[in-house]
Amino acid sequence: MNDQLTTLSVLTVPTLSTTRLRLEPLALVHLDHVMEGLTDEETLRLTGTRAVFERDAVARHLDSLHARADRADWAIIDLATGGYVGEVVLNELDEENAAMNFRIALAPGWTGRGYGTEATGAVLEHAFDGLGLHRIALDVYSFNPRAARSYEKAGFRYEGRQRHTLFWDGEWVDSILMSVLSTDDRPGH
Repeated sequence: MNDQLTTLSVLTVPTLSTTRLRLEPLALVHLDHVMEGLTDEETLRLTGTRAVFERDAVARHLDSLHARADRADWAIIDLATGGYVGEVVLNELDEENAAMNFRIALAPGWTGRGYGTEATGAVLEHAFDGLGLHRIALDVYSFNPRAARSYEKAGFRYEGRQRHTLFWDGEWVDSILMSVLSTDDRPGH
């Protein structure tokens, strides 16, 4: 077992900074913004989410994040405007294999400006250099090539394709598997 990872359960989620962004621990204060994303049709489609989320349940979830030992959740904030850009998460901690899952969801109106790539880079740096992880993995639906390009720019590599993992709007959609290792070359690293 990776000794550095065994301390993850006692670490707090740090605030991370980039040129344009501040990634702060996701919390109850972000509830209105999180709810906006959870009711946005395009966000739900891109994440393959069919669930309907009750505000009280989301509030309880956000309020519990500070006590979670198996994940790290951040709100992405634009430094210039103070606007909520979205959220980024490391979850599904696998301590024995020094691995976690990655996901990001940008708020409506914030896509296409490189914020996702920038936030992803900050989280990867923290995951590898701060937490001592070795592998970060994700999957992205094939109808979201813009996200796949953003992940590639941040250092993720294509691993494979899972066929027909989502049935959406009457069609089967594939899922693209991607990962980045601590030993991989990453932009700015």
